[in-house]
Amino acid sequence: MTAFTFATTRSLICEPGASERLAQVASDLGMRRPCIITDGGIAASGMLEPLVNRLQQAGLAVSVFKDVVADPPESVVEQALKVARDAGCDGVIGFGGGSAMDTAKLVALLVSGEQTLQQVYGVGNAKGSRLPLIQVPTTAGTGSEVTPIAIVTTGETTKMGVVAPQLLPDVALLDATLTVGLPAAVTAATGIDAMVHAIEAYTSKHRKNPYSDMLAREALKLLSSNIETAVNNGSDLNARSNMLLGAMLAGQAFANAPVAAVHALAYPLGGIYHIPHGLSNALVLPHVMRFNLPQAERAYTELAPHVLRGGTLVGSNAAVTLINWLANLCGELGLQTRLREMNIPQDAIARLAADAMLQQRLLVNNPREVTEADAIAIYQAAW
Repeated sequence: MTAFTFATTRSLICEPGASERLAQVASDLGMRRPCIITDGGIAASGMLEPLVNRLQQAGLAVSVFKDVVADPPESVVEQALKVARDAGCDGVIGFGGGSAMDTAKLVALLVSGEQTLQQVYGVGNAKGSRLPLIQVPTTAGTGSEVTPIAIVTTGETTKMGVVAPQLLPDVALLDATLTVGLPAAVTAATGIDAMVHAIEAYTSKHRKNPYSDMLAREALKLLSSNIETAVNNGSDLNARSNMLLGAMLAGQAFANAPVAAVHALAYPLGGIYHIPHGLSNALVLPHVMRFNLPQAERAYTELAPHVLRGGTLVGSNAAVTLINWLANLCGELGLQTRLREMNIPQDAIARLAADAMLQQRLLVNNPREVTEADAIAIYQAAW
């Protein structure tokens, strides 16, 4: 067996209503002045106030930064850092989707002022320790609550990643009741995002291992069998719980067996056209999988029974059927399936491909080498 290492969040709490225990969890980590990092949508939804009240009733002095935006730029991270420093916070709670949780990771890491944000970009550049960190996801998609990764928008169309073991939180608190109010479109896009994490972890060229494979298979099984119910009947708590657990398992998988070309080609769609990350992944997913088929057929065939239940599928038919099923699923969930539906002109494809090629951190993990000409062809197929 190939040697491997595996790392994840230290403690997991998965239970509907678990957020009611947040004050105790924070206190157990030694927090007395926690800073909650969230976004305006969460704050306006009424979800934040009960959380803050419980913490205050437990005697904790709470500060709140609620200005996180999707694909947070450096300026937002710096603003959050100022709020946390001014409040003298001794712990951080990320409450929201991937953007809020990524920002929370960076605040916990950088609040001491020993390093700047720019100094920690890349892989393994963070030094020292961080403040205690709890992540409370309100979407079932990114898996950020169990990954050592944070993504920051660094320019008008560019992003950088921070990858460091210090970013793994102390506690991931999964409370499916917090996801019940998610709109159908957000549920669909974030769910597809989680499925992409599982698929790309399973086919990753680097660091794929038996543990990540097991997590990816279980994640796909949970996600594929619950996503339609969660989208069509958003109040189904069982489906919501399974989606949240599936997203976390997929996060654990890709945190250890990293994602590849789907994400690399999705990033320019978000950076240039501000398409939400989950939808960006959905737009290119089947086309990247068809491109990868010559090298990934065996892996896709192994994954197919965990998604396509109720029939015997063998050989290449299983792999092709899996790809077609995923392509059809995106449309059935109400997501756009073509770049042109997002008002992306065909003559933008060359620029998209050039930008995608900058994501070598991801492309090196793809089971099949991707050239710029290949990227153009994939985008063309998606157009």
